[in-house]
Amino acid sequence: MQINKTIVKEFILVGFSLYPDIQKLLSVIFCCLYLLTLMGNLIIMGLTWVDRALHTPMYIFLSVLSFSETCYTLSIIPKMLEDILIENRSISIIGCGLQMYFFLGLGGTNCIILTLMGYDRFLAICNPLRYSLLMTNIVCGQLVASAWAAGFFISLIETALIFGDFFCSPNLVKHLFCHMRAVVRLSCLDSNLIEFIVTLISVSGLLGTFLLIILTYVFILSTVLRIPSAEGKQKAFSCASHLTVVIIHFGFASIVYLKPEASWGDDTLIAVPYTVITPFLTPLIFSLRNKDMKNAFRKVVGKIIT
Repeated sequence: MQINKTIVKEFILVGFSLYPDIQKLLSVIFCCLYLLTLMGNLIIMGLTWVDRALHTPMYIFLSVLSFSETCYTLSIIPKMLEDILIENRSISIIGCGLQMYFFLGLGGTNCIILTLMGYDRFLAICNPLRYSLLMTNIVCGQLVASAWAAGFFISLIETALIFGDFFCSPNLVKHLFCHMRAVVRLSCLDSNLIEFIVTLISVSGLLGTFLLIILTYVFILSTVLRIPSAEGKQKAFSCASHLTVVIIHFGFASIVYLKPEASWGDDTLIAVPYTVITPFLTPLIFSLRNKDMKNAFRKVVGKIIT
């Protein structure tokens, strides 16, 4: 029993070591998806930067979301690929804390930015005459700064709560990365209270932002229904990409907190949708279903060719 009281100085990420037969295949798939995710986000950020027609609040929010998603994947996937390919599954306590801090901070920022994008569409559709006054580029910048500050402030609180205590062996983190619920269970003290608090904070933030988005779409739908059919459909279609991303993003994220207690391998598999698949689909949906973005891409390609 003495070994269980040994204070650890590093963690071992279990990851896909439970599935040795498919590790190499998964590494190839994840690497391809990661590169495509980076390329998609860089294209969105680049087009927003070079095309003046995209210098509007809606596309500023989209560009910021792409940057946040890029950082989000950067905090997780490279280390995950290293664990699979090099089989170096160890991570220091400080490294684990930093990974958790950026994962939670960027995840929270993404939720808030998606909420701000919904608010932007609400103003554009429900208050079109006052939109240019209410949503200026300055206001947009202030909202973006607030989103980043709020996301990382909440992350700081959660990370400080989890790493405010020592961790005891066994030092096996049953996850792909330093996920808060997997790490807090390794605390030397009773971790139930801390796990409850950080889970409550995360669920409150997740549900709070999601309900705000739903509320904005209730107002948008009620406004669209009062507009003549052709114009109403066009306005509704402008929100389709955002709504699709919201459903995917919050749907996968909610699985983490609403699912039953995980067994040994479940946390590893359940992490794939919100760490790999969601970031890959986000730029794909926003670029393929957005006429302005496709027009900007054609113009840039045309300039390069000529």
